[in-house]
Amino acid sequence: MKKIELKHFKSLIAQTRKNKIKFAVYMVLRLIILLVMINSIIKGAYENVFVCILALVLFMIPAFIETNFGISLPTLLEIIIFLFIFAAEILGEIDCYYVKFAHFDTILHTINGFICAAVGFSLVDIFNRNPRIKFKLSPIFLAIVAFCFSMTIGVMWEFFEFGCDMFFHTDMQKDYIINSISSVTLDETHSNTPVIIDNINEVIVNGEKLKLGGYLDIGLIDTMKDLFVNLIGALVFSIIGYFYISSRGKNKLAKVASLAS
Repeated sequence: MKKIELKHFKSLIAQTRKNKIKFAVYMVLRLIILLVMINSIIKGAYENVFVCILALVLFMIPAFIETNFGISLPTLLEIIIFLFIFAAEILGEIDCYYVKFAHFDTILHTINGFICAAVGFSLVDIFNRNPRIKFKLSPIFLAIVAFCFSMTIGVMWEFFEFGCDMFFHTDMQKDYIINSISSVTLDETHSNTPVIIDNINEVIVNGEKLKLGGYLDIGLIDTMKDLFVNLIGALVFSIIGYFYISSRGKNKLAKVASLAS
């Protein structure tokens, strides 16, 4: 079993090594992650070790797709995926960029929507151009598939964040401070009438003031914001991809942005 896994891993590395730039980016980021993991083990921060392992596994997905499905992803797209995984897991979670920089999470989720739409678009377009495939999708359907693929990945990621927060007591779904709530749970008549509480400036939990200046929203706003910016990224790429397919490479800007060379 171990020999099979080792052989498979070597195959993935060989697939990545075909392009020197991609291989260099892959190895440098992988080395940094390994150093961070070793440092986390020494410090006893085992939750960070899990994040590092997750990042290393995600790094292998592009090569896994190419090796097992015979699908060649564009080099630039793979490099962007590697950088995105590193930014999201190592910089965001371990180096606390999500907390240090106010819009870091928003930027990443917007880029994620764009990247996932690019992946979905590229994969379907490869099948679309295969002479052995008997059906052909129009540009508008390709754009719709790319958009839906991106949104599905975005939703699955939010499920992952929710699961980590529920079972491992992390805080991947970041909290927001709000000053107004509307809830039917507070309706004593049980008539499904929302009770609105405005101007909330303090919350007391177990007799202790949290001193937050408002009500603590647990993840909902963050999740909806992430999905919304994911939608923006997916929509932008889907529009670019539509015009790229319509002109099939005549528009240079669309050709570069689509990453579907």
